[in-house]
Amino acid sequence: MPTTPLVLALCAAFVHAGWNLLLSRARDSEAATAVALAAGALAFAPVAAATWQVDAKALPYAAGSAALELIYLGLLARAYQEGELSVVYPVARGSSPLLILIFSVAVLSASLDTASILGICLVATGVMLVRGTGESARPRELRMALLIGACIAGYTLLDKQGLKHAHPLPYLEIVVGIPALIYTPLFARQRGAAALRAELGWPSVLAGLGMFGAFGLALAAIRLAPSSALAAVQAVRETSVVIAVVVARLLLNERVTGRRIAGAVVVVAGVAAIAAA
Repeated sequence: MPTTPLVLALCAAFVHAGWNLLLSRARDSEAATAVALAAGALAFAPVAAATWQVDAKALPYAAGSAALELIYLGLLARAYQEGELSVVYPVARGSSPLLILIFSVAVLSASLDTASILGICLVATGVMLVRGTGESARPRELRMALLIGACIAGYTLLDKQGLKHAHPLPYLEIVVGIPALIYTPLFARQRGAAALRAELGWPSVLAGLGMFGAFGLALAAIRLAPSSALAAVQAVRETSVVIAVVVARLLLNERVTGRRIAGAVVVVAGVAAIAAA
């Protein structure tokens, strides 16, 4: 694999884990998410306008993706407010490609090869390791993370079709900008502008920039990588799962056991196997 796509994919992994870290460590994750959404959409609006190329055929996909993105961000904010990054992030990120694979088999009649079956087993095992058992089990966090993963899977499938008819950056501006126009004012109405002002600072703004930046870096890595290396790019991107678990231990002081770290690594291995299928 060429060095440049590898570096870009790794940077995308760090940035993606980074903006999730910033939201999860906020005192009010829901308010921080509202600020981040607005900041990211505003910052990238000029870039989207300069590269605007969106065919009408992309709009139904963009609308569906924006709806799922809104649900996703609402669930993510609530999950980080109530739960731990080292549980929510690995399960959500790991379950989404698994759910896409299941959809492809059940609805699109795709076939399962050995790599796909191995990936399914690895992701399921990794999720169980992250979740824990007995007193350490976190059923509510697991349910929320799986719902987040389902949203990711849903908008990924829609975006795959929508991006056939649009330039990526203005398309992203639509699918994130619409939720920003809804989520942020709705939050202000329900909780008051004071809650937003309390989280109006560099961490939330940086998280908003990271939402868009991670996508841009991943897109650049995909475009520069040869077709034979796309699975490797996907695998490197998913190292964000391990990165998030490690930083949760170092910066958030979460009780990250060796079992949870091992689970995150197994999830990444499973996603890599699915990507290589």
